[in-house]
Amino acid sequence: MDYPELPVNANEIDLPLPVSFWHAFKFWLKLGFISFGGPAGQISIMHQELVENRRWISERRFLHALNYCMVLPGPEAQQLATYIGWLMHRTWGGVVAGVLFILPSLFILIGLSWIYVAFGNLPLVAGLFYGIKPAVTAIVLQAAHRIGSRALKNKILWGIAAASFVAIFGLNTPFPLIVMSAALIGYLGGRYLPDFFQTGGGHAAAKRPLRPVLIDDDTPTPPHATFSWFRLSKVLFVGAVLWLLPIGWLWRQLGWEHAYTQMAWFFTKAALLTFGGAYAVLPYVYQGAVEHYGWLSPAQMMDGLALGETTPGPLIMIVAYVGFIGAYLQQLVGPEFPFLAGALGAGLVTWFTFLPSFIFILAGGPLIESTHNDLKLTAPLTAITAAVVGVILNLAIFFGYHVLWPKGIQGAFDWIVALIALAAAIALFKYKQNLIHVIAACALFGLLIRYV
Repeated sequence: MDYPELPVNANEIDLPLPVSFWHAFKFWLKLGFISFGGPAGQISIMHQELVENRRWISERRFLHALNYCMVLPGPEAQQLATYIGWLMHRTWGGVVAGVLFILPSLFILIGLSWIYVAFGNLPLVAGLFYGIKPAVTAIVLQAAHRIGSRALKNKILWGIAAASFVAIFGLNTPFPLIVMSAALIGYLGGRYLPDFFQTGGGHAAAKRPLRPVLIDDDTPTPPHATFSWFRLSKVLFVGAVLWLLPIGWLWRQLGWEHAYTQMAWFFTKAALLTFGGAYAVLPYVYQGAVEHYGWLSPAQMMDGLALGETTPGPLIMIVAYVGFIGAYLQQLVGPEFPFLAGALGAGLVTWFTFLPSFIFILAGGPLIESTHNDLKLTAPLTAITAAVVGVILNLAIFFGYHVLWPKGIQGAFDWIVALIALAAAIALFKYKQNLIHVIAACALFGLLIRYV
């Protein structure tokens, strides 16, 4: 039975009509195609549609779910869609909502990645990316400013951000160690200095709904969302099987050192370290995909971020681009089938990157439905978010270096690229222009420069 059950005279008391599974399916599919703007934009779209327009869930329940997703590694907007889909229509509702949130962007990125790697040397494509790359540098810098202005509320959090930047920029500390250190500091801070870590998850307090909603503040938790050890064990068992079977098959058939097997293992680790959003984990992906494995070059990594910024879905979907380019260039299924190799690589890394997100929601959702915000959970997140600011600033410097000195520090400084980056930064910071519009304008300008 669809959740929730409504009285017969629902229309008479202004309650929205019951939502069938297929009605929700159509909404989640639509969301997958319109979810531009990064997590902030995607969460804003869901809030507008689900809380205000359709009244499927109250603002308080919406924010309670969002606060849990903020604590988790992984893309919070995709996890929020999974959570609400699960709350409304059980396990399959959550699976469908989460899959449809990423599926359109996966297909789009496979197509764009193929165009890029097959035709990237054409003047048209090269000109577009000449303008997009400096815009991406400004976007990453804006991300550091946006997260920092929200997260760094006191001197201790500023100190964590500064230490994080020094660790990754000056000491080349691995990103996982930075995350674990920040989490430990946050845990201890929550116990001994709680006033410095009491941020409320970064979201305003929820207001009581003015009109009736399907899942309101007082709606009882449905039976499928109540906690039980048997249900938790079943979710963890199924999740383990869905992870072990494909990686075990890859190991047995191809060997542990094969690129597909290493992609599966590497992006599993990446999925567990994406605290603070995609910008935070990009340095880790760069360290592995570019420096350690050599699946793609620094320039190709930057181009991938540019593609990720222009497609719907979570930005962490850039992993599909990394998997496609790495498998395509290495011709992992033979020289005659490079596209097939790339498509398999993209699908493979998407599976291992997003599988943990579904397990987190389906396993942890019942616990969250019976709890409220707990400082023991939010304080580590607060510290991690502060550390992420330093990591993202390092990423902006890294991108800026490769864009402004394309041939290395000994080469010439590209003044045209610098002007494009400055113009993009002014448009984003001062005039608050739409991200997609800024990228499009810079791409057009880069095209004109290259052709002129």
